[in-house]
Amino acid sequence: MDNVVETPHQKALTVNLDKTRYGTLAEIGAGQETARWFFRVGAAAGTIASAMSAYDMTFSDAIYGPVKRYVSRERLEAMLCREYDLLLERLLKQRGDNTAFFAFANTVAARSYSRDVDGQGWLGIRFQHKEQQLHSQIDIHVSLYSSSYLQDQETLGVLGVNLIYGALYMHENAESLLISLLDNISPGSVEIDMIEFSGPAFDGVDNRLMALYLVQHGLSNAAMINAKGKVVQIADSLWQKSVLIERSRFQPPTKLTVDLMESAYQTFSNEDNVNADNIVMLGEMTLHDLSEEGEIDVKDFLSRAELLCELGWDVLISNYGECYRLAQYLFRFTDKPIALAMGVPLLKRIFRESYYKDLPGGILESFGRLFKNDLRFYVCPMYDNDSGKLQGVSDLQVAPHLQHLYNHLLDNGFVRPLALVNTRHLEIYSHKVLEMIRNDDNKWRSQVPENVANVISGKCLFS
Repeated sequence: MDNVVETPHQKALTVNLDKTRYGTLAEIGAGQETARWFFRVGAAAGTIASAMSAYDMTFSDAIYGPVKRYVSRERLEAMLCREYDLLLERLLKQRGDNTAFFAFANTVAARSYSRDVDGQGWLGIRFQHKEQQLHSQIDIHVSLYSSSYLQDQETLGVLGVNLIYGALYMHENAESLLISLLDNISPGSVEIDMIEFSGPAFDGVDNRLMALYLVQHGLSNAAMINAKGKVVQIADSLWQKSVLIERSRFQPPTKLTVDLMESAYQTFSNEDNVNADNIVMLGEMTLHDLSEEGEIDVKDFLSRAELLCELGWDVLISNYGECYRLAQYLFRFTDKPIALAMGVPLLKRIFRESYYKDLPGGILESFGRLFKNDLRFYVCPMYDNDSGKLQGVSDLQVAPHLQHLYNHLLDNGFVRPLALVNTRHLEIYSHKVLEMIRNDDNKWRSQVPENVANVISGKCLFS
């Protein structure tokens, strides 16, 4: 499109006046507002074949089939599949030569009189980017943070318009499309924590990179990629799971990186209230970990993500620099134990009061938020640079006025030593390994797991 279209009114009218586009809108639950935009601006008869609102669960099941959860990706997929197939069945022969069809759907639970909790839902669109082409699709998951039901409705309506307009007219630039989803939406009222692009309109789009863009461009505070390299919704992946998380740059993952996680896993899985078969292992990278001089090298990010998946870990990208913010975020999705695996250097940084100057309660408030639920630190030792001696959690000295606080955490098991880590790996530093890789010094191979070394060599990562 030659003109810059910004408001939802302009976007909806642009779609309505486009004689080459024709489709259906199906909305379940709280997401009843998208269709209203297209009827409100006029000329909807030229674009909307039907608008479905299956609010009652029995009616919804009769149309789309039964599901375990009505607000789920499974339900969204059933809606898109049925509505799109009906379009082609009824209209393909009649107008398929000069029309690109689309089906939009959403299924949402929002704040209401009987449900005073934050809403969440799934939105998606299946569409032809050109006439007679195979369909492409965008699926997104949203969390709603408005204080009222009416504001949630308004947010969902505008978001639906943005998604439809973006898919039809911005599919050649997936990053710009992604950013446009929050056009004309109040800041802080919605978070998009998962997006997946598929089909011929998005050839060449790497969904792992789109997960990074969600966080980088402020659409979400975190995004997740599973061990198979597929973007996933965080809440579904962590629901009723114990979570073991290691924070690092992973540039690249070294033998110490893996040893730390494996030792923490053995310790964590032996806890009385932890089921070893119900643990999610997360390698977490913050935006700060991914940036150099304020810029993020996307090729470098994909290299790190690929190696973590090679290790069988899930990948979390977040903008939570402080551990207490990360912990609060994870507590939203599980009531099971959470453990952070780390070295003594990170534990030292956590006890720096300068990190908490923006908190009214300072470091005490941060620890209150950290350990409010069932969370613990697993800490591996380090060699002290000055003495050369091994330093563990019992040897750590913090600021004198914080020593009693540290002793309290240690005595009550909030901070626990990792005795299983191979001390020979403690002298492996990822930045030195990275330097060796870039200098073609093959000594780096002995510093990383064999499967990691094979992937780095085979795909020339980090070189």
